[in-house]
Amino acid sequence: MNPAELLSSADQAVSSASGAPLRVVAIGGGTGLSTLLRGLRRHVSVPGLPSAAQAQIADLAAVVTVTDDGGSSGRLRKDFNMLPPGDLRNCMVALSEEEDLLVKLFAHRFRSGDALEGHNFGNLFVAALTELTGDFAHAIQLASKILATRGRIYPVTTTNAMLVARMDDGSLVRGETSITASRQRIAELMLDPPGAAALPETLDAIERADLITVGPGSLYTSLITNLLVKGIPDALASARGVRVFICNLMTQANESLGLTASEHIERIYEHTRAPIFDYAIVNTAPFSPETLARYATENASPIEADIERVEALGVHCITGDFAVEDNVVRHEANRVTSALLALGHSAVRTRG
Repeated sequence: MNPAELLSSADQAVSSASGAPLRVVAIGGGTGLSTLLRGLRRHVSVPGLPSAAQAQIADLAAVVTVTDDGGSSGRLRKDFNMLPPGDLRNCMVALSEEEDLLVKLFAHRFRSGDALEGHNFGNLFVAALTELTGDFAHAIQLASKILATRGRIYPVTTTNAMLVARMDDGSLVRGETSITASRQRIAELMLDPPGAAALPETLDAIERADLITVGPGSLYTSLITNLLVKGIPDALASARGVRVFICNLMTQANESLGLTASEHIERIYEHTRAPIFDYAIVNTAPFSPETLARYATENASPIEADIERVEALGVHCITGDFAVEDNVVRHEANRVTSALLALGHSAVRTRG
């Protein structure tokens, strides 16, 4: 496959999506992963539906970070000694086939009550299922069934691990909330304990996948945190499926200020100790002056698409307009999904 000829732009990627349904794994966390899953969801085969025969995704697995220690998730983590459910719950809602009321219920955040204020109903529901079953991963699967999700959702590990960051001044900062709040730049990210292992189901899904995505999401606390889990880097390095990095749209305080697209990949490779991407989807469309001014107040700016440096890393660039502007800038899920499906189908055809 010659990506320069076949997929030099998003439009070409969209037009070439066809073929047998794909097995897809999406790795990440935060709003970036849930946004992507909303785009992938409508292409997942559902037995019994008339559209099943035309579906482009036969199997979808989301692999989600579990190091959050703030907000409702952080409180439940402390009170119940359980993994934080927030990012997983967002993914369940994004993939849900259920009626609007049930989705709204899982997303509902209590606004009053000494014990309940700030808690999310979906998080409490997962906490209850975890107590009943004694198994966090099983609780996630049960909650996913209730929401009739189009896909499987896995915590990247079931080890109750904490993030530890070595900052650019040499200091160590423990906990995701403290790391995010630090004024120092992250130099290296670690897990405590360092031997936190991936679920066998996750490694199996990566091995069988035709398409694997990492991103979008906060560079360190949503993406690299997954890649620190034992087994994940090796599985990605040896995966037969096409591996795609979805680059963020804007730099982010403390995590990626001043970093270009290629430098995002380099930071990831510093932690995986091996190249794990075949392609990178990078937005090249400009933003409005109003959006640029709003982000400038946080010292944030569009991530530079240094395409030649990305290609020099052995990663082929897919460029185009992948963004939508609102109060915040987000990826346009349908355009990103179309490009991803084109890459997946093209790789399968080439593989034979």
